[in-house]
This record gives sequence, C-alpha cells and structure tokens, in this order.
Amino acid sequence: MPIGKVKWFDPQRGYGFLTADDGHDVYLPASALPKGVRQVAKGTKVDFSEADGRRGPAALSVEIQGPRPSMVAAQRPKPEDMAAVCEDLIKVLDRAGNTLRRGHYPARENAHRIAQLLRRVADDFDVQD
Repeated sequence: MPIGKVKWFDPQRGYGFLTADDGHDVYLPASALPKGVRQVAKGTKVDFSEADGRRGPAALSVEIQGPRPSMVAAQRPKPEDMAAVCEDLIKVLDRAGNTLRRGHYPARENAHRIAQLLRRVADDFDVQD
C-alpha cells in the first residue's frame, strides 16, 4: 500500500487530496475514508490503495496511521488571541451589568450580540477530544 499525507479535505464537499510519498497528488473521496471517519486533518499520515479514476489517481481505501490529529485543537485560537477576546468580552459584560443595575435589560440587538459572543467564546474553550 502506498503511504502519504492528507493535503486537504473538505467534509462539506466530501473530498480532498492527499500527497503520496513519491510526490504525486491523489484524489481523496469521503467514501475512501475508514468507517465512522467523516473528516481528516491536513498532514494526517495515511496508507491507501490507489486506482485510476476519471480525472487521475484516486484513493480507494484509506487507513489512518498513528494517532489522529485533533480537529478541535487544530482550529482553536492561540492563547494570546483568546486572552484579548476574554478582555474584550469582560468589557462587554461590564456594560451589560451596568445596564442591568439601572433596572433595564440591554436592548434586544445588544442582548442578541452578547449571547452570540458568549456562545462563540464557550465553543473556543470547549475541548471535545
């Protein structure tokens, strides 16, 4: 079986490409991934079988080698960036707290935006590995 690395893979499109150790690119359809695997990260080492497809070489079956890279960890912001986001969020929540102390909820559009920010920051902190 040839060995290679995933060049890129888009789960929405259902395909990507991998680069074989000899340097040629191979089409990677989602159907070639192991059962239960819906996406693979760039740089993941794989063994694969190859056949000629309509547009060139295509992977038929792929076996992921070694531990799978964490998609969540790969997409998490850098800690320095999150520190700045947290500081900005504190300012937004402080303004909302002042409005609440005056006996009013924030305006609907502001409340909606605050809720969106909180969900986004929570998603960045939540590690699902």
